[in-house]
Amino acid sequence: MDRIYLASWLMPDFKEEDDAVEFFRTFSVCKQVKRATLQASAMGVYSARVNGERVSYVLAPGWTAYEFRVQYQEYDVTHLLRESNTLSLTAAAGWRTPNRFEGNKVFRNYGGPEIKGNEYAVIASLLITYTDGTEELIRTDESWLSRKTKWRYCDIYKGDLYDETYEESVHPVRVIRHPKGLLVPQQGEIIAEQERLKPVSAILTPKGERVLDFGQNLVGYLSFTLTVPKGARLVIDHAEVLDRDGNFYNANYRTADARITYIGDGKEHTWKPEFTFYGFRYIRLTELPESMTVDPAAFTAIVVHSDMERTGYFECSDERINQLYHNIIWGQKGNFLDVPTDCPQRDERLGWTGDAQVFARCAAYNFNTKRFFDKWLTDMALEQRPSGSIPHIIPRLDWASCACGWADAATIVPWQIYLLYGDKELLRKSYTMIKRWIDYMYAQGDAYIGGKHFGDWLSHDAEDPNSCRGGTDSKFIALAFRAYSTSLFLRISEILGIREHHDYREKLDKTKERIRTEYFKDGMVDLATQTAHVLTLKFELCEKDKLQAHADRLADMIRKNGDRLTTGFLGTPYLLHMLTAYGYTELAYTLLFQTKCPSWLYSVERGATTMWERWDGIREDGSFQDVGMNSFNHYAYGAVGDWLYGAVAGIETVEEHPGFEHIRFCPKATVRLNYAKASVKTKYGTVASEWHRENGKTVYTFTAPDGCHATAELGGTVHELEGGIHIFTEDTPSA
Repeated sequence: MDRIYLASWLMPDFKEEDDAVEFFRTFSVCKQVKRATLQASAMGVYSARVNGERVSYVLAPGWTAYEFRVQYQEYDVTHLLRESNTLSLTAAAGWRTPNRFEGNKVFRNYGGPEIKGNEYAVIASLLITYTDGTEELIRTDESWLSRKTKWRYCDIYKGDLYDETYEESVHPVRVIRHPKGLLVPQQGEIIAEQERLKPVSAILTPKGERVLDFGQNLVGYLSFTLTVPKGARLVIDHAEVLDRDGNFYNANYRTADARITYIGDGKEHTWKPEFTFYGFRYIRLTELPESMTVDPAAFTAIVVHSDMERTGYFECSDERINQLYHNIIWGQKGNFLDVPTDCPQRDERLGWTGDAQVFARCAAYNFNTKRFFDKWLTDMALEQRPSGSIPHIIPRLDWASCACGWADAATIVPWQIYLLYGDKELLRKSYTMIKRWIDYMYAQGDAYIGGKHFGDWLSHDAEDPNSCRGGTDSKFIALAFRAYSTSLFLRISEILGIREHHDYREKLDKTKERIRTEYFKDGMVDLATQTAHVLTLKFELCEKDKLQAHADRLADMIRKNGDRLTTGFLGTPYLLHMLTAYGYTELAYTLLFQTKCPSWLYSVERGATTMWERWDGIREDGSFQDVGMNSFNHYAYGAVGDWLYGAVAGIETVEEHPGFEHIRFCPKATVRLNYAKASVKTKYGTVASEWHRENGKTVYTFTAPDGCHATAELGGTVHELEGGIHIFTEDTPSA
């Protein structure tokens, strides 16, 4: 048994507010230490130190379904021990306690009978093994002490108030009877500090504001080294964008203050947050003591995200597409912070399931997300309600509902992770959750199909321009995703050797028949939206002999719309794939290169460095979309990166041999690019594909790891490949 279970949960004997509380104990070491291992956790977030040196990960223990489980972490602290020592854990609220979102308290009280409101607790054990074979266990108990800290408040949304002049007396602690059975070892990736960026410019705005630009919309926090006069305040605000006049703008943060208030003591300090994070590109020195002059070089932006291994790379001859890919990568980095959040800056930052499911495949190309999604899907299974429904936010909030295309993350995410990594274990672990979700949809019948759904969120085809739910009938979408999830369930059952689900095949057939009865005319879907046709193609809702006709109509709809898409969150991820699959690759490229709104390059040409929530987050006249929902770091539309890897560069895995055991090279070269290349690190080795135009020829270079089988599909011919480097040449068609 891990020694943390022998420790006790501690709270201070005073009431916390929004501040951080330090718990500490001193001890002596009089023998030679062989090894010292600290295990720690908190209800809230914590920062652990041994003799003043921080040893804990960023925002540990992370965000889980706290009423079911709380992760604990283990650290080797052998090198930090001295004869006299202090072990401390400073705790703050983090994600655990009630915060404000759109004016309503939405976070559940994840505590227990003795942890309520905005309180938090810590638990830890330090096992010291001496060279003589003896052991000593130092654990949280009534002998510890506590005190308030210089963090007068630290909140995920409000930000930080840090007072260098604050001093607090020492208090006893209170041992509480919070369940220790909730503690589980670290499952997900840790959160860690990554890149460090310096300001690229200092701006005096038309309003006379002092603003620093870091050149990149990022997620993390500031570090600065400054001498602030004693009692004086340095106030810093964060923003993603400037307005059309060049002024600081963060009204889209809604009720999130996202503010640092630092009170100096007249001495030089290097300071950074420890219990929250910010989404920003710009900072405003909102309040600065008159006696201070600030060198921009004193500030550093520290990027933080889950510590995933980068596995995928893409590049082409068009710098706008490269910038789009850059934005996709940075959107993932900013929103893969322990859970796949929708946005990292405003008063939300939640694990929306719809965003995660549309982006999961692209995410797994870019980074190794297997462990990341394994942890999140575990929480999804725990949060699944007794009825089998899946909340649209994981970890869930009390008001989270069950919506089509969002709840279907329960089937789609495990499936995509299986395809990209080839690990059946995740399918096996998720199987009960998946089956319960499928059963829920059929048991609820029309109560679910006709329920309140998000629709094709933020598409550009709604009759009401103020509607976010798009123009595609939500009942059609619900039936379509029920059919798709059922088909995935049947495939997963077969892969796992579970074959007694013939009734689900019948349910799938009846669902498709209902769709054709209610929404089809003469064999064609009778809905005038691009998304309806995309889903019909992707989910094969029509008869097979009608698939090409649907693709033809989809292409015609796009052309009649000025070569522009109208799709939202649910239609966009499949759009280019379906065009390519049915012979409209050049039209897919036309959409990729489109610069008029809505399009991917519209935001790129307006200086975006991450993906936007809305196609028109900044309108053509420079004004902003609805302040109530307008994130400039929202990765859902970045799902197009999957097409860049799979179609432009042509790196695909095969369902029958997933995880790139069998590699399918199928690039769709175009005369609009001079070259394109991509690589993906797999468990077998690095897979790479490159093509370039040279003297009227297109030269393809494919790299397959040893031990893998691969095929290259070029000009209608399939070439069988073994491991190694393979080069092919074709005549380049005229433009």
